[in-house]
Amino acid sequence: MFFLLTLPFRLFFGLLFGILCLPFALLFFPFFLLRMLIKTTVALVVLPIVLVTAFIGVAIAVFAVGFALLVPLLPILALVALVVVIVKLASRPAYAR
Repeated sequence: MFFLLTLPFRLFFGLLFGILCLPFALLFFPFFLLRMLIKTTVALVVLPIVLVTAFIGVAIAVFAVGFALLVPLLPILALVALVVVIVKLASRPAYAR
């Protein structure tokens, strides 16, 4: 109810101050456009650098996690390779010419 009672006054003062502030807004408008232009230019220049850096960082992290997970399996791999070498040396060739 209070909102409806004060509505005419708020409309009047809103329009009055809006009209009074319009010249100042028009005065600062080119500076806002220049600010937007500079921010857009910086974003377009910096964004590719940030994306490439992030991609390299993710690739290094994936390699590091994979390496950390595979290092404990190296002794098992060495044993398997040793067994394969022993079996190859101990077995006869399938056929001889």
